[in-house]
Amino acid sequence: MRHVLSALVQNVPGVLAHVAGMLASRGYNIDSLAVGETEQPELSRMTFVVVGDDNVLEQVRKQLEKIVTVVRVDDIGAKDHVERDLMLLKVKAEPGTRTEIHELVKIFRARIVDVGPDELMIELSGQEKKVIAFIDMMRPFGIIELVRTGRIAMVRSVTRPLGSGGVKPAVGYVAK
Repeated sequence: MRHVLSALVQNVPGVLAHVAGMLASRGYNIDSLAVGETEQPELSRMTFVVVGDDNVLEQVRKQLEKIVTVVRVDDIGAKDHVERDLMLLKVKAEPGTRTEIHELVKIFRARIVDVGPDELMIELSGQEKKVIAFIDMMRPFGIIELVRTGRIAMVRSVTRPLGSGGVKPAVGYVAK
C-alpha cells in the first residue's frame, strides 16, 4: 500500500540527510520525495511516498517523530487531499510530428516551455497516472530527456466559504 506522508521540519542544514538516512538504515524505501520551504521561512515541508502496510507506516511515523528537527508528521494519504507531480520532458519534434505533439499537449493541459529546431520541452503537472499516461504518449516520438519532481500534497479544506460570508462543507470539488 502507498502512503503519502508530510513532515514539517526545521529549515536547517542536514535535516534531509538525517531523515533519509534514518529511513534507509531501517530498510524503508522512499518512492518519492519533495522538500521545500513553507509559508514560514524557518520551516520546510517534506512530502514523501513510502510503500508498505499499516505497520510500516506506523513505524516510519514513530521514527520520524523521534528526530529533534521534525516538528510534525501527518499521514496525508489518509485524508481528503490533492497531490501533484511536476515533469519536464524533452521530446523529438520534427516538422511532420509537431502538430500531433501540440494536440497531445493541449489534451493533457500541458505547456510547451521551450522550442528547438528538432525538439520541444514540455511541462506537465498532475496526478501520477496523468504524468505516466503522457510519458507513454510521448514515447513513440522519442523522449530525449525527462525529469520529475517528487510528489507534493496538501489536505483539502474542511469547509469552503460561500460568497455571502457563510460556510459550506466541502463536497469533493476538484479544480481542473
